[in-house]
Amino acid sequence: MNSAAEPSATLDTALAHATQLLATDPALAAEQASEIIRAVGDHPMALLVLGASHRMRGDVDAALEILRPLASTQPRSAIAHLELGLTLGRAKQGDQAVAALRRAVALKPDLPQAWLALGDHLMAMDDTAGADAAYANHLRYSTRDPQLLRAATALCENRIPEAEALLREQLRQRPTDVAAIRMLAEVAARLGRNQDAENLLARCLELSPSFHAARQNYALVLHRSNKPEQALVEIDRLLDVQPTNPGFRNLKAVVLCRVGEYEPAIALYADLLAENPDHAKVWMSYGHALKTAGHQQRAIDAYRTSLQLQPGFGEVWWSLANLKTVRFSAEDLATMRGQLGSPDLASEDRQHLEFAVGKALEDLGEYEASFQHYQQGNDLRRATLQYSAADTSARVARIKHGYTREFFARRSGFGADARDPIFIVGLPRAGSTLLEQILSSHSAVEGTMELPEITSITRALRSQGDASQPLPYHDVLESLDADALRALGEKYLQHTRIQRKTDAPLFIDKMPNNFLHIGLIHLMLPNARIIDARRHPLACGFSGYKQLFARGQGFTYSLDDIGRYYRDYVELMAHFDAMLPGRIHRVIYEQMVDDTEAEVRRLLDYCGLPFEEGCLRFFENARPVRTASSEQVRKPIYRDGVDHWQHYAPWLGPLENALGPVLQAYPAVPEFGE
Repeated sequence: MNSAAEPSATLDTALAHATQLLATDPALAAEQASEIIRAVGDHPMALLVLGASHRMRGDVDAALEILRPLASTQPRSAIAHLELGLTLGRAKQGDQAVAALRRAVALKPDLPQAWLALGDHLMAMDDTAGADAAYANHLRYSTRDPQLLRAATALCENRIPEAEALLREQLRQRPTDVAAIRMLAEVAARLGRNQDAENLLARCLELSPSFHAARQNYALVLHRSNKPEQALVEIDRLLDVQPTNPGFRNLKAVVLCRVGEYEPAIALYADLLAENPDHAKVWMSYGHALKTAGHQQRAIDAYRTSLQLQPGFGEVWWSLANLKTVRFSAEDLATMRGQLGSPDLASEDRQHLEFAVGKALEDLGEYEASFQHYQQGNDLRRATLQYSAADTSARVARIKHGYTREFFARRSGFGADARDPIFIVGLPRAGSTLLEQILSSHSAVEGTMELPEITSITRALRSQGDASQPLPYHDVLESLDADALRALGEKYLQHTRIQRKTDAPLFIDKMPNNFLHIGLIHLMLPNARIIDARRHPLACGFSGYKQLFARGQGFTYSLDDIGRYYRDYVELMAHFDAMLPGRIHRVIYEQMVDDTEAEVRRLLDYCGLPFEEGCLRFFENARPVRTASSEQVRKPIYRDGVDHWQHYAPWLGPLENALGPVLQAYPAVPEFGE
């Protein structure tokens, strides 16, 4: 018995010693592991130690030579897959690293190191949702505190109220527990309480400035809260500590794109992809940045590379289609249809592919088949949303009721004096990008595209009001005095400063849905210009229907909803025309196409600007353009788009019915009851 046990005990002791040496002396650990292998053959644990020692000393090729076959012969070994994943990450093989790490946590979920590495890789791949989930599991399995463990488990299983209650109790007992504070911030973020998340993470970093995971969370929350300048400060602090961290660099590229710094973002993406060329999602983000900056062919090449890595990546197929200039080959169409036929295709990929196939068939003149795919894509997307046309109509009625001539007269002279902003409002796909391109070709105007600041201000006002009321922000707005409204205008100007890259005195904010906030805009910036971009309701409506928007625009996924929304928009604009005569300048898209120079001169006169020939040569303007019309506005105006909707006329009955008299009266406006 004793003699038989001796070799085993000796082997176990030697393996344990070699494993311990990894932390302090990887070279000596390798020697120990090699001695074991020479003595007893290819022992899995000895091979694992040897592979890990190679990784830790930077020899990833030697490590992979050992770890790949080890993971293959030990398919149930979570540790082997973990070590393989860590090594593949060092070898810049991100997708394979993710696969190995996912295998490791599937075999053994309580591997905090695997979850942490997985989260880092997913963040580098621009998969923030996946990264958040991995980091939550890292918290879950790395804590030894029973209360925190229960909270982390509840968070991972999306039992948010339970997680919040456990964490608040933990912080009542231990108010400086930074792990609990960080987890509570995650709870707040999931509930959409970004300001709470921001405050909690700031407190976390006050207590523990070197808590890098919390600082990364903080930067992400700042980015999501439309505070890009602050987000960049935090990211740079992280990069000072870990300058090569791919997740931090990817996040910086994302934020740089948000503030219009496309060329530095493109350089970051290029560096990341040189190191990790198998990240399909990063190739897509790279393509988006290139497209926006006007590098169309490079963008196409980036999208194509992404599809080589992931042929079912629906968003990339749609991104190619959304350029409006790419014509898919028969092979492309066959590939897309093949992916649609796969029962394993993710719902989001399916939505994007339906729209992409719709565009491919539209270009082939197969309009009925094209419409069917657009309809299927819209039906899929609408099923994921909670848009209510009745709510929009009620909102418009509430705005009309509150914003009267008397309301505005009592506040005459309120707000900030600046005349810098030019707001372009209307519906998506109404020609707003064209107007922005024309105006930004003037020497006195800078195009800054769709800015989120008005939405941020309304969100802040809403948080101050009675949440039980249907439109609390309007109620709060009514209570503001001259100083408060001036402060709002100055806040808007301050927060948009980061978007301005030139010394032009005027700049453009072309967020279309800001038409719902004209009352706010007028009160806080009474000297700002407001331009309403309007297009034929069937042309505009169907163009929106065949557009899969990245976010928002929930009304565009049903023809009936589009018609009702367009009708509400026309009614509200007619109201503001009556309450604020001459305040809003309207541009009818078809008139701009038919007599461009005359309409451009009218537009410039309204903005108080002298005519410049460059405004007629807007297509030569090389500025970045983020919207779906990015490539179209880089070409001269053409009439083809005016009547293109007529190819789909047989299937637009629901849109026509919902529009009612608004359609018959266009470009005039029917009478609306006040």
